[in-house]
Amino acid sequence: MHENYDLDQLLELVARKQFRRLKDLLSEMNEVDVAEFLDELEPEQQAVVFRLLPKDMAAEVFTYLEDSEDQEKLIGALSDKELREVLDELYLDDTVDIIEDMPANVVSRILRNTDASTRNQINQLLNYPKDSAGSIMTTEFVYLHPDATVEESFARIRKVGLDKETVYTCYVTKNRVLLGVVTVKTMLLSPYETRIGDIMESNVLSVKTHEDKEDVAQMFSKYDLSAIPVVDNDDRLVGIVTFDDAMDVIEEEATEDIEKMAAILPTDKPYFQTGVVETWKHRIPWLLLLMISATFTGTILGFFEEALAANAALTLFIPMLMDTGGNSGGQASVTVIRAMSLGDIEFSDLFRVIWKELRVALLCAMTLAVVVFIKVIVIDRKGLMVALVVAMTILVTIVIAKLVGCTLPMLAKKLGFDPAVMASPFITTVVDALSLLVYFAIATRILGL
Repeated sequence: MHENYDLDQLLELVARKQFRRLKDLLSEMNEVDVAEFLDELEPEQQAVVFRLLPKDMAAEVFTYLEDSEDQEKLIGALSDKELREVLDELYLDDTVDIIEDMPANVVSRILRNTDASTRNQINQLLNYPKDSAGSIMTTEFVYLHPDATVEESFARIRKVGLDKETVYTCYVTKNRVLLGVVTVKTMLLSPYETRIGDIMESNVLSVKTHEDKEDVAQMFSKYDLSAIPVVDNDDRLVGIVTFDDAMDVIEEEATEDIEKMAAILPTDKPYFQTGVVETWKHRIPWLLLLMISATFTGTILGFFEEALAANAALTLFIPMLMDTGGNSGGQASVTVIRAMSLGDIEFSDLFRVIWKELRVALLCAMTLAVVVFIKVIVIDRKGLMVALVVAMTILVTIVIAKLVGCTLPMLAKKLGFDPAVMASPFITTVVDALSLLVYFAIATRILGL
């Protein structure tokens, strides 16, 4: 909430129905703060307070509401005339985002209250694949003709710019084919009689309509863009992706990756909007898979049961060895997955990644091996040979874990899987089994079990 406004004061004005005073306060607030305030109200109160907002502000506030359920309830409370006024003020991509999250009856009402041209554009955007650039672009941009003068172009911007998402960057087209871009700053600094074609930047970064939206979003940070044009297969300009939509994509993908790395099926609902049973459904498949895969660990322990009975001291170090291996693999996998998501590394860099992780693994492994060797002798008071077995196991396990942790995510992406799936839980299970095999192989050789 904005520092000049007190939530309790606003709630009290609603309770006392002092709507004139409330309207004055709301009109001076930031749209994001107003949306947060509406989230605190009951559905009936939301509709009443929403009606107090100026038209242009109401549309902005609507897009900032916490979740689609609040938007749906508000749509239900508004009359067709009020809904039409809100939709008229919304940018097209925001309308499409809202429609994608709404049930069919609400969608039909929204489409019923938009004009034929807008309805056609909405349907066109909805037909693009969900994860494509076309699905997040807006068709509300300013395009100029290369033969037009700066003066003529400013006249066009004044005429059409009010309803466009951005006017700072204008796109130069001829027969809808993208030729270049020109900024308002460049136009302001040029003589009025200058042709747009002479001052435009013809080396334009653009993306295809079916390009993955995550790749498009990464381009914004890589090239420091505020918007990027979207073209079809014939290089005709069909829309633009703006910075705010790219940031939404990055946030969604980061959340999805975090959930996958924690062995949870991704969900697009806020925490408290997800029911207990639905949360259970998202978590249980991975838990079952990991539990079943973890039985390999039990099988290995059973196979070496006699060796453990012959030297019970070996059992004490199993949890430490497995945890250390899992943590080492997890470090490598998270680092590599993050680098891949930022576009820092590709599959072609596999051997460079392995070479780096191998050197890191050896440094980590030697450090921990020395420490654990001293610990087993001084603190655990076990024999020299047991300490040697544990130290050597740590050495080999960390090297294996780091290599598994860095290669599996890269192989997964190459095969078309999400690399986040190969993160900590899965890699830990694999490394646990490998660390036990290494442990007992070394113990059998050194201790003669």
